[in-house]
Amino acid sequence: MGRLTAEAFHAARKVPLVVVLDNVRSQHNIGAVFRTADAFRLERLVLCGICCCPPNDEIHKTALGAEEIVDWTYFSDTLEAVKALREQGFRICAVEQAHDSITLEDARAQLTAAPVPTAIILGHEVFGVSQEVVDAADACIEIPQYGTKHSLNVSVTAGIVMYALAQALR
Repeated sequence: MGRLTAEAFHAARKVPLVVVLDNVRSQHNIGAVFRTADAFRLERLVLCGICCCPPNDEIHKTALGAEEIVDWTYFSDTLEAVKALREQGFRICAVEQAHDSITLEDARAQLTAAPVPTAIILGHEVFGVSQEVVDAADACIEIPQYGTKHSLNVSVTAGIVMYALAQALR
């Protein structure tokens, strides 16, 4: 299958995409995001606020060891994480429904045309990305939805956005 060893993963070039979790409460969602970040060989995760951090048995249930492979950091305040990422040259994109949001398709096209290291912020399962973090972002990315619900599970959203943007930045 051509899977990398942990050592080869650490040595391999990463996609310049960082996933920031803003107060995600479900340890299973956090684990699923770790596992997906591993699949796409992303640069790292940033866990913020109430996010639980590894080592944690509940994260491990869905991460299946990816939490030991994917680099991660923790910030108690998501705005501090945003500030640090911006200082490192990242474009900051909240994944949130907003009046001025751009579609995921448009975000992918923009990154394909002009690749730039990008951080995507995903929020709390009920409340989404906090308003002050949305206000601090450079852009909001929205996944168009056509059903009766107005949101997707955070780990599902993360997977969709990670795949689309990793393809553009690869």
